[in-house]
Amino acid sequence: MTARWRVPGRIEVLGKHTDYAGGNVLVCAAGRGVTVTGTATGGGRIVARSTSFPEPVTLGGGVDAGLPAGHWGRYLQTAIDRLTLNFGPLEGAELRIDSDLPLASGMSSSSALLVAVALVLADLNGLRETPLWAAELGTDRLRLASYLASVENGSSFSGLGGHTGVGTLGGSEDHTAMLCGSPGELGWFGFAPVEQQQSVPWPADQVFVVVTSGVRAEKTGAARELYNRASLATREALAVWNDATGRADRHLATAVRSSDDAVTRLLGLLPAGYLRLRVAQFVRESEVLVPQASAALQTGDLAGFAAATLESQQLAETQLGNQVPQTVALAADAVRLGAVAASAFGAGFGGSVWAVVPSDAAEGFAEEWLAGYARAFPSEAAVATALVTVPSAPAERLD
Repeated sequence: MTARWRVPGRIEVLGKHTDYAGGNVLVCAAGRGVTVTGTATGGGRIVARSTSFPEPVTLGGGVDAGLPAGHWGRYLQTAIDRLTLNFGPLEGAELRIDSDLPLASGMSSSSALLVAVALVLADLNGLRETPLWAAELGTDRLRLASYLASVENGSSFSGLGGHTGVGTLGGSEDHTAMLCGSPGELGWFGFAPVEQQQSVPWPADQVFVVVTSGVRAEKTGAARELYNRASLATREALAVWNDATGRADRHLATAVRSSDDAVTRLLGLLPAGYLRLRVAQFVRESEVLVPQASAALQTGDLAGFAAATLESQQLAETQLGNQVPQTVALAADAVRLGAVAASAFGAGFGGSVWAVVPSDAAEGFAEEWLAGYARAFPSEAAVATALVTVPSAPAERLD
């Protein structure tokens, strides 16, 4: 038996570090992705080969392969261990992994890999036909996205117990965009609870030009602690809120929406410094900028969309603190070169920047953007790349 899935990367338009705290995001699937082809072999060994790396890996449920931090095989091991825990031992398989997504670029190539591997293994082992899958996941892609996010971050999901994830305390934004995106549209998704708020039409004459900064954003590597700092800050603020108010809010978003003066009260409870700045950034990004940008695009107001994007980028630099000089420079240069809007995206601490430009000017814009980057950051630019995409199709099973 053979199973094959293609899972796209994603572009986070707005919603920097908001999803895991229950906030709003504006995202889409990218036109590039990861394709995993699996063939059942019997036994208990799962052998994976990637066209991006020379050495195969051999894995098994509950067996530590001794892979170093940041190794691509850790995402496979995480998926195998969790599926084994939740649904029982998996049959042996050979997996072939092909990708045209830039690696560690902020476009969630790692999450796309985990999702694709999990979907292929689910097909090879008939997991969708089991009563447990039907009861816990059914056919709802939003629910499946939340489960696969829990696989990555290690948390429990409904009646499916958690296990060691990849080490980052992330949410389900990436997985939701990959599984639930729509061609030609941005998705406004909320995460307390998980639901799609709006489908936002994308202007037919505009495209995303994405430049990878060349600063690797490996969430299982050096950037993990920095990423988790931003996530843990929202948990700390929520704990302060619940302790002071006697409430039991599960998400920061629920807390700030609980009353008209909740934001003012919460900020007053927090000490000056990063914690207060982080919460202020979350509130502005989730509760104001995502709705503002969505409304602007609905009416064709590109200037309004650009204003929301600019503020989001500024907040990332000054309050969220997930930017590096390279991404700051790329975003500023894109606007200087005439982009409608530009923003760094993803976990941060490296990764990529998107710029919105007219489709007929995309190639020339990309060349000029990269050339300027090379003058400012020659070492990083040597491994930087550019791609052009529009909101694209979600994950699909291939014949």
